[in-house]
Amino acid sequence: MAADPETRLRADARRNRDQILAAAREIFAAQGAEVPMEEIARAAGVGVGTLYRRFPDRDALIRAVAVDNFDKVLKDAKAAKDQESSNWDALIRLLHQSMELQLSVQLAMVSQRALAILKSDPAIKALRDDLLVVLGDFVQGAQAEGKLRTDVATGDVAMLFAMLLRQMPSKGKEVARMATRRCIGIMIDGLRAGRNEALPGRALTSADLDPSG
Repeated sequence: MAADPETRLRADARRNRDQILAAAREIFAAQGAEVPMEEIARAAGVGVGTLYRRFPDRDALIRAVAVDNFDKVLKDAKAAKDQESSNWDALIRLLHQSMELQLSVQLAMVSQRALAILKSDPAIKALRDDLLVVLGDFVQGAQAEGKLRTDVATGDVAMLFAMLLRQMPSKGKEVARMATRRCIGIMIDGLRAGRNEALPGRALTSADLDPSG
């Protein structure tokens, strides 16, 4: 039985929105947030009019991409919490899946416009706060398991996430991916409980983080 016109219209609208977000995510990551909207529409395979009906201006599109990114990471974090056998394993899985956050971090670094949106949008703030709660559970749980060093806190791990995602230029995507995997491996080794050297200062908490992080 064929879908009714209204259902087809909703499905088409959803597909158009998903295509626009996917194209914007890729183009923003490669070229920054100031790419012409026409280029994003072309990459998404939709007309400029369709793009502007879904996202009336560039700020709305930047906001939607950032919300979509943080939402994906939060869902990954909750899935890791439900599916992994330990908090340490969940934390490691989240570290390896952290690339979804890269675009939001890059946008905040290279675009003052995007930085203002990331700081002020309540939906982004709510997702960020929820993610920090889940991350905090992983940190405390992994420490209770004896697998994560005890002289770090949620803010330390969040800072490591952010530093990891600020990739240096490299010769090609494969080198960048390999570099990221190696950095994650070094990070995990440094976080693992064992005969670690003492860290300077004190453990960083969520309260030490800047809202744009």
